[in-house]
Amino acid sequence: MDKPLNWGLLSTARINQALIRPLNASKRTRLLAVASRSLAAAEAYAREWKIPRAHGSYEALLADPEIDVIYNPLPNHLHAEWSVKALRAGKHVLCEKPIALTLADVDAMAQAAQESGKILAEAFMYRHHPQTLKVKEIVESGALGKLQLIKGAFTFTLTREGDIRLNKEMGGGSIWDVGCYPISYARTLAGAEALEAFGWQVAAPSGIDESFYGQIKFENGVYAQFDSGFKSPLRSRIEIVGTDGVLTVPEPFKPERTSEILLTRGDKTEKIKINGGMLYMGEVDDMCDAILHNKPPRVSLADSRSNVAVILALLESARSGKPAQVGGERKS
Repeated sequence: MDKPLNWGLLSTARINQALIRPLNASKRTRLLAVASRSLAAAEAYAREWKIPRAHGSYEALLADPEIDVIYNPLPNHLHAEWSVKALRAGKHVLCEKPIALTLADVDAMAQAAQESGKILAEAFMYRHHPQTLKVKEIVESGALGKLQLIKGAFTFTLTREGDIRLNKEMGGGSIWDVGCYPISYARTLAGAEALEAFGWQVAAPSGIDESFYGQIKFENGVYAQFDSGFKSPLRSRIEIVGTDGVLTVPEPFKPERTSEILLTRGDKTEKIKINGGMLYMGEVDDMCDAILHNKPPRVSLADSRSNVAVILALLESARSGKPAQVGGERKS
């Protein structure tokens, strides 16, 4: 039996709550510590969630010799800085999406991971979910025929004033927050690298995109279309179109414990039920497998880098009004 990996939460962000349950449920993990910018806040959070240790600074958590893995849920613009610091402190890192906001930052993070010999992975929970694995299996089986188009949407109405997702300097904007999901989903299924992107955005007064509408062309002739936004009703959906069939995924990014996908061929629609288990457990298990058994993380750093490259191309297209090449030398 492996000795449990000790995890530390880098801040008291709300998204932590998604990880706390699987970390407590897994026999391979122990949630040992949480850090905040003040000791009082860290101690209050630790009491609330029954976390044994509280640190009054992020640096103190990274200096804790008993911590093996850092979960980094900080605002987007801090992902690169603190992930690199954690890696250089000898910690493995599960970093919230988007992993970074520039290709240079992704490369710096990858270099720190390589030099430290530690695991760095981006926290795209849906990628580890049985529903996504089943969708990928169906597409790759040829049941849809030749893949043509992947359509996706992820929108909700953001009403909270002062939310960091509205702050351009902190990496705000709908494409970074929710648009990254349908982009990642399309890339996961396309079977080739993205070649070209075209995007339109509706900008908020702060300069972030509050709605984004994008198209992506892949090297093998597959296309993707998506929209993301903070000003529309809650929508979360993927449709995969092939020459012989259509696969519809009503809840692609955060499925229920038991979910359902729809496979339509001709005039027949088959409902396929999937038992998903605890939502974020796959993400935790993947990290444990990588650290304890040298298994490559399902979301590789090359994969994460390509997702950032597509988002940057879409934003460039929206600025210029022209198609943009998906740039940056691809690194493994």
